[in-house]
Amino acid sequence: MLRNNFEQDIKQCIKVLREGGTILYPTDTVWGIGCDATNEAAVQKVFSIKRRADSKSLILLTDSAAKLSVYAEFVPDIAYDLVEISEKPVSIVYSGARNLAKNVIAADGSVALRVTREKFSRELCMRFRKPVVSTSANISGMHAPANFAEIAENIIASVDYVVKFRQNELVMSAPSSIIKLSKNAEFQLIRI
Repeated sequence: MLRNNFEQDIKQCIKVLREGGTILYPTDTVWGIGCDATNEAAVQKVFSIKRRADSKSLILLTDSAAKLSVYAEFVPDIAYDLVEISEKPVSIVYSGARNLAKNVIAADGSVALRVTREKFSRELCMRFRKPVVSTSANISGMHAPANFAEIAENIIASVDYVVKFRQNELVMSAPSSIIKLSKNAEFQLIRI
């Protein structure tokens, strides 16, 4: 039965994402509000749900390090090492964002991408074949919920689809580390 729910959730998420909708889904960190990262109108819906200024950038998930260069012009070699050896989920900010909705790109032209290893989000990104927005399931500035049970009802009600898979887990999750890499591979720790 669990496999059935997983499959139904993946299929429904892909349908909603393709239609420009928003989803609430489990990731390798906290539960995320997501949408198609190449659809500007869908990204705007996420900003509205979070009541977040669209000048703040969002983290995007992909299923493979091989796809990083599709969405970022400058991917230093060290980025692949970081993705491979990191024991904790790490979001990396890259210069030269491309092939994405304009409103997921930061004012300096960068984008934050994370390669997810978590079962559901990885499968979703792989089958959707595009990056998916992954921002914590909370109003901007409020505490990020550590599991599904902590997500506010108004957030749940505001998305187009809520994934059933992993809802009953009480694991206390935390946001990813964030590292900014420059074109010449210099780095800055933004969040540990």
